[in-house]
Amino acid sequence: MKNITFKADEQLLEKARLRAKMEKRSLNEVFNDWLKIYIYPFNHHRNYTKIMQDFSYVDSGKNFNRDEMNER
Repeated sequence: MKNITFKADEQLLEKARLRAKMEKRSLNEVFNDWLKIYIYPFNHHRNYTKIMQDFSYVDSGKNFNRDEMNER
């Protein structure tokens, strides 16, 4: 890992720290995740996998048939 230095707006930085704390993550973790997305913006498979992991706790409690999934 390489150390780097940035200048950032103090208010934005404080809000980012608070959000990271609420997510029980470090600002360093958040930055590294952002950096991966920034470098590989068209890596849809990785983004899909991350989204599915983030929402793995969601369970509808049943399987829906095609008609039920398409109901509005």
